[in-house]
Amino acid sequence: MKAVVLAAGQGTRMGPLTKNTPKVMLPIANKPLLYHVIRSALEAGIKDFFLVVGYGEQVIKDYFKDGSPMGVKIEYIHQEKQLGTANAVGAVEGLVDESFLVLNGDIIVSSSHIKKLIGCKYDAVLTVRHVENPSEYGVLEVQDDRVLRIIEKPKVPPTHLANAGLYVFPISIFDAIHRTPLSVRKEYEITDSLQMLIDEGKDVGFLELSDKWMDIGKPWELLEANEYFLSNIQPLIKAEVEPFATLKGSVSAGEGTIIRNGAYIVGPVIIGNNCDIGPNCYIRPGTSIGDKVRIGNAVEIKNSIIMKGTHIGHLSYVGDSIIGERCNFGAGTKIANLRHDGRTIRVMLKGKLIDSGRRKLGVIMGDDVHTGINSMINVGAVIESEAMIAPGELVK
Repeated sequence: MKAVVLAAGQGTRMGPLTKNTPKVMLPIANKPLLYHVIRSALEAGIKDFFLVVGYGEQVIKDYFKDGSPMGVKIEYIHQEKQLGTANAVGAVEGLVDESFLVLNGDIIVSSSHIKKLIGCKYDAVLTVRHVENPSEYGVLEVQDDRVLRIIEKPKVPPTHLANAGLYVFPISIFDAIHRTPLSVRKEYEITDSLQMLIDEGKDVGFLELSDKWMDIGKPWELLEANEYFLSNIQPLIKAEVEPFATLKGSVSAGEGTIIRNGAYIVGPVIIGNNCDIGPNCYIRPGTSIGDKVRIGNAVEIKNSIIMKGTHIGHLSYVGDSIIGERCNFGAGTKIANLRHDGRTIRVMLKGKLIDSGRRKLGVIMGDDVHTGINSMINVGAVIESEAMIAPGELVK
């Protein structure tokens, strides 16, 4: 079976993180989100992929090339305008000649679930998950193991089974896509196309998730996925480690990296290639550090994603944060990550204040940001790419 991966969108709910990088290429445990999606499918036995790309497609092509570095075959399909999921799936018409798997490039599931999904004996099958608040999702009305209807955000949900965004489709889906009208969101929705197959008597089933599912839609969900993948890393040290540095637990560090005396690193932590770490710094669990990162003297980092090329100057603190590429922290920059009243932290994204649901969340910082000495950043702050933070300035 071949897989179609939908990876054309920018990911505007990720804020400044996707100004220069498509969402599917944001790093989780020092690998792009899309890498983890493809890897799960590969482990389920799939080796042929079509990537439907659009925004930032060259970044994707430069990383994955023809797929050979991962042991797969990748063909790229350009989607000129992002007109909805049906429009994206329709882009591969004529390129597949039998049932095919459809994955969203920002949804991670286990290889075992994908293996079960492609083994189902239906004309079409979709993945569902049990949710407590079904009115916020596309919800299934079912009879036994068959799907009768898919209802978007119903006021009175018929079940607690929500569409999880993974499908196996027959070739007849393309005819349905041609007949799919614009939805109220002004998009061509694949669930509308699927409903046509149901109405025409096709045997459409569902498979409920029984293990891990991650829909990476908001910045802090990168942190949750990062923690998950780091918990499974195997320690591998290719770096130079000076004699009085301390590494505990699962710590990986790449070639060309030096970990200087006095550094105290508690895994799970992953550090990329050609980094300069320490001396006398403290790197705590759940932290991913990309290539060519500099962590200075007396810096503490906890449960964060630090992207490539960033320098975090001495006497700084970074907790529960996502830091973009090529940022530069002046000495003494401090990031708060806990409200004094202990309540969950709200974040301003696309002009709306959203509750992250997290008690601890620091900053969401775009690329090429510079902070001055003793800059202060309050909980849940969003800092746009190329911002300049003055010495002693408070950002909130």
